Amino acid sequence: MLGNNTVSEEKSMIIYVVGMACVGKTTIGRMLAERLGYTFFDLDEEVMKYYQKSIERLQSEHLTMYGFREKAGVVLDHLLSKNIDCVIAGTPAGLKFAYNKVFKRHKKDKELYSLYLYDTCENVLDRLTFYDVDSNPIEEPMSPAKRLRYLRDVKADFNYFKSSYDRADVQVSIENIPLSDIPEKICNILVEQHVLPAGV
Repeated sequence: MLGNNTVSEEKSMIIYVVGMACVGKTTIGRMLAERLGYTFFDLDEEVMKYYQKSIERLQSEHLTMYGFREKAGVVLDHLLSKNIDCVIAGTPAGLKFAYNKVFKRHKKDKELYSLYLYDTCENVLDRLTFYDVDSNPIEEPMSPAKRLRYLRDVKADFNYFKSSYDRADVQVSIENIPLSDIPEKICNILVEQHVLPAGV
């Protein structure tokens, strides 16, 4: 019960989307934000704006991914500090390393939920996009041998990140679901798991 001099401050709702590269975090995250009337942020885009460099150029400045993730974690910290309802599309490592430290710190005092989107490795491979050093998409022909090699890489990535995805607050399979139906499926699951109120 609130005392007479106490003001109730409503917490903002933040949904932090994680999953494999090319699973659809940005596309689906943006659609989910639109469905809920929330602001949408793509972490990669925000990192590029903050540092005024492409993701590829930022990564090339570090001998390992550790340094890059520390830099990106600074930007995630800024996004999670905003007091607005929002959906944030994270990275494949979204619940590991610097990202997870930032996430756990903010989760203590916010309505902050991680949402893991998953699909088959074959479907993820079909969405695979390649970029040049300035983060522009480029075409890369996919021979059967190259496809097999990339499929092995996708599966290796999945196995590497799986333990972190298992920690997500909410897990949603998008396998064989029409893109237009996915935001509603996510909303229904978020209501079922008491993340969002009924009738949202």
